[in-house]
Amino acid sequence: MSKVATSACPLNCWDSCGFKVTIEDGKVLKVDGDDSHPITKGKICGRGRMLADRTNSKERLLYPLKKVNGKFKQISWEQALDEISTKLHEYKEKFGTTSILHSHDYANSGLLTNLDQRFFNAYGGVTELTGSICWGAGIEAQTWDFGDSYAHSPTDIQHSKNIIVWGRNVARTNMHLYEVLQEAKRNGANLYVIDPIPNATAKIAHKYISIKPGMDGLLAIGIMKELFRLQLVDNEFIDNFTLGFEDLEALLQSVTLDQVSEMTEIPLDIITELAHVYGDCPTATLLGLGMQRYDNGGNTIRLIDALVAVSGNVGIPGGGANYGNKQVGQSFQFNELTLPNMKKTSRTFTMMKQAEGILNAIDPEIKMIIVTCGNPLTQVPDTNVVKDAFSSVETLVVIEQFMTDTAELADYVLPTTTVFEQEDIYYASMYHHYANYAPKLVDPPGEAKSDLWIWTQLAKRLGFGEVFDFTREQFMEMSIKDLAKNGITLDQFKKEFHVELPVQGVPWEDRKFKTPSGKFEFTSQLAEKKGFNGKLTASLPKESVWNDKPLAEKFPYTLLTIHPMRSNHSQHYHLFPVEPKVRVEIAENLATNLKLKENDYVQVWNERGTIEGYVKILKNAHPNTINIDEGIWSKYGGVVNRLTPSRESDNGLGSTLYDCLVNIKLLS
Repeated sequence: MSKVATSACPLNCWDSCGFKVTIEDGKVLKVDGDDSHPITKGKICGRGRMLADRTNSKERLLYPLKKVNGKFKQISWEQALDEISTKLHEYKEKFGTTSILHSHDYANSGLLTNLDQRFFNAYGGVTELTGSICWGAGIEAQTWDFGDSYAHSPTDIQHSKNIIVWGRNVARTNMHLYEVLQEAKRNGANLYVIDPIPNATAKIAHKYISIKPGMDGLLAIGIMKELFRLQLVDNEFIDNFTLGFEDLEALLQSVTLDQVSEMTEIPLDIITELAHVYGDCPTATLLGLGMQRYDNGGNTIRLIDALVAVSGNVGIPGGGANYGNKQVGQSFQFNELTLPNMKKTSRTFTMMKQAEGILNAIDPEIKMIIVTCGNPLTQVPDTNVVKDAFSSVETLVVIEQFMTDTAELADYVLPTTTVFEQEDIYYASMYHHYANYAPKLVDPPGEAKSDLWIWTQLAKRLGFGEVFDFTREQFMEMSIKDLAKNGITLDQFKKEFHVELPVQGVPWEDRKFKTPSGKFEFTSQLAEKKGFNGKLTASLPKESVWNDKPLAEKFPYTLLTIHPMRSNHSQHYHLFPVEPKVRVEIAENLATNLKLKENDYVQVWNERGTIEGYVKILKNAHPNTINIDEGIWSKYGGVVNRLTPSRESDNGLGSTLYDCLVNIKLLS
């Protein structure tokens, strides 16, 4: 007899959906949407539905594995934990705790996934990763401008006269916003999409504006110039609630509108039209993650923030520079979970340059890497260097559900549970502000264990088991204890499954910002305190004809690596019913100029590496643009990150994945 249970999606994406899960005889049969969820309203994407296949897959890792003479051998949990804990103890005694690197990503949005930090802090503090491959430059940029990165609530968009979707592939990555946009459009809002690739959102827009990749900040400069010429700026906001406006004025005077048009490859009349749109408040700006994945990425987001500010769209219903919504995560008590005060020492590498950090580390060298919630051999840029780095250490431990590219390289692989095999609370800091409770629904297969069980067993062996002497329920109560003042309890989560968190629906409405000055800062004092230039600039991508003409002559095409349609990064490719292959999506002008046609087999390359795949022509894509979806495994022809640079963004906390020039040629 089957039953239907309420659950939640663990995938760290914009939508954070509610689930209805059908279970029979201890097995997940299918995953559907939860009609009662106030935001996701019963609709989920294929990635969420595929979690049933992920849970039931015959490829699941079922037992601890150890590599012996180059081949994996099944071992007991006792042996695996004893050997790993012995190595952790020996490395600590001989080299110090920072000889251990904790390599992680954010594949799972559960609160209790943060308990890995509790373990490493109690161990004494290890080499940690800072920044983010995904959104780091933009988060830091908005922190410089506003003091934090906050977005308007999903329903606030119904107050917007105009909506600018800027560099955000809503139809692919944020399906519930896509529906909201359609509703807003029916209610009279004007919808504009600015993007190098005409995605499905562009098809429903009143106007699609094709922009040269990496030139978004320059476009913001041009729009601001026109706002001032047309006298459409909000002088009251500028005069009373901002800092550093004179520096912005000097920047705007240093660039001509003709230069903006030439370099962005956008006609002058479109720039003027966008100025009128921004001046016609309220205008909402919905920012994507791709355009901050350049060397100039932080400055790009800051320039768009400045555009939103000077046009009077900050702190008003229907406005906003909507990027991250960190106030959601700030509802939880992560210090209670992670115990940062137990850390005695630490060292940091940026997430982007962790491979270089590993290879160059001294005093101490990296002796051991433990990987959680990630697959760095596909996701970290400059894959060839990453593989060299992860192969160079004495011990690599990977906690995983499947034999990924990274797990293949490991010395120990520890099998872990899926969302339906453990209890947790899930949320996302990008779109809506509901947190979702997911109970344990089925038992894991074989000997797969939760991450919490693994940390608990290792902690006992290393002498700090009392730090993990709590149940999952007690850990969840720790993390939500401050919500009690709002009447939110764990019992409420268990009863209602989705709980609205206490956040501001219209951030900065009181005109009180979290910056050092308490104002919106065109020139950032925090940036200057950190040793950066706090002024806005007209910076451009590093790999461009404007900054490196010889490189651009050798590699004349811009490579984008956007989010795949059916996989959350690299997580689902092995579950596809038809084996995936690399698709090289090219702009029509490339197809014409290079005489390439659909399904031609081509090579894309630069000085970092090569990849081969099959041509697909992208109609109306910006000229000289190529896209290869990220995340594809090496056994299917990937990974595209063989081509991407590991440089850090201008503010040090983001990746430069899209700041990437390549060449292409026909193979057959």
